[in-house]
Amino acid sequence: MGALETFPLSYKVKGQRIVIVGGGDEALNKARLITKTTAQVVIIASQIEADFSGLPVTILARPFAPADLDRAVLVFVADDGDDGALAQQIARERRIPLNVVDVPDACDFYTPSIIDRAPITIAISSEGNAPVLARLLRAHIETLLSPQMGALARLAGRMRDQVASVLAEGPGRRRYYEDLVTAPEVERALQSGPDAARKAAELLLDRHAREGTAAGLVTLVGAGPGAADLLTLRAQRALQAADVIVHDQLVPEAVIEMGRRDAERIAVGKAKGHHSFSQAQINTLLVRLAREGKQVVRLKSGDPMVFGRAGEEIAALRKSGIAYAIVPGVTAALAAAADTATPVTLRKVSSGFIVATAHGADDADLQHWAALAGSGMTMALYMGKSVASDVARKLVEHGAGPQLSVGVVVNAGRPDRAFYRGTLGALAQGHVAFADGPAIIFVGEAIAAGDWNEAVAFAEHAAKVA
Repeated sequence: MGALETFPLSYKVKGQRIVIVGGGDEALNKARLITKTTAQVVIIASQIEADFSGLPVTILARPFAPADLDRAVLVFVADDGDDGALAQQIARERRIPLNVVDVPDACDFYTPSIIDRAPITIAISSEGNAPVLARLLRAHIETLLSPQMGALARLAGRMRDQVASVLAEGPGRRRYYEDLVTAPEVERALQSGPDAARKAAELLLDRHAREGTAAGLVTLVGAGPGAADLLTLRAQRALQAADVIVHDQLVPEAVIEMGRRDAERIAVGKAKGHHSFSQAQINTLLVRLAREGKQVVRLKSGDPMVFGRAGEEIAALRKSGIAYAIVPGVTAALAAAADTATPVTLRKVSSGFIVATAHGADDADLQHWAALAGSGMTMALYMGKSVASDVARKLVEHGAGPQLSVGVVVNAGRPDRAFYRGTLGALAQGHVAFADGPAIIFVGEAIAAGDWNEAVAFAEHAAKVA
């Protein structure tokens, strides 16, 4: 993720003077945007070509003069002539923030595409690189937002003093506001006017005051294979509601950052050969945090119920009487299947799909897998990259056909994913140096139906290594 070259903020302009130099359509577009505020907007141009009628602006139809920037807090230049050049010079001399329309390199600030639900404002900026894309994003987000969002924000503002007098600062107060902005009864009341909405908000406040601080909750959330855009909407909501995010090592920072800015982050990563927290310590931590009344997200790579030790954590929560919820995620095997268009079940070829962990598998497991693979089932083996050749050799020894198709996906669902293909017999020969990252090893007849054109063949790779 690249670093921002601008810092987004909201700039107070109530009653302030904003000057636009220029009288054409570009100046008109800026005026339409700025007059949504309570600022005093002044248009200065020798020739007024656009129609500014209907906008609350002062028009000065004359050349620009340096005194025009007296008491100005922002300057927009939409004139590429002498007036525009002089206005830029004076603004820079006086250190007044300057925007030169369609000249990003000359701007001190950019005007974003704005979604207006006053007092709620959502601004989308591309730092001057792609204003059309910013406008398209604004149009998309507009369709997702209720027209009543502004009224809801004003209601929350009117309730601030009353809430502060009833609920102590901390999780209890925050949860009241979360309920206020999501409660259906409040939304319905808003349609009847501000008085009805205030009454509904006060009834909700009374209920929170009676119940006190809500009990803690632990939500086991699947982060998916690592791509932030594969996170579910429910997972995003859980992250936004969390007081604490307890996350594994494989969860990318971009996904963790989807949580609230003030949420505590606790890394309990477990990598091969290194455990910063034992599972017992993680269980104890989740119980303690929930008993403190906190909303806890236990963020796991993939799906929490697939090789995520969720069963042990749920057992500890049940034993301690802690409420919990589960939010599924895209498990790595399904992400790998999508990456390679591999149908893990295929009519007349594979009637089933099995996930298993290759690391630590004993001889009885391997014998069972060989029989299943021979019957046409598709296997997805997790945590087997370092033992892939040994597992393949033993599967062949137990009767699995050496010509059985094998496909390996490393870093499924991520931009740095890598693909490998071949047969069980070729994999059993060893010498395959896989890319760094977690891998899914597919074994089965259905694998041949996938799109493995970008994959490195085992035999080819072995020759290069040799």
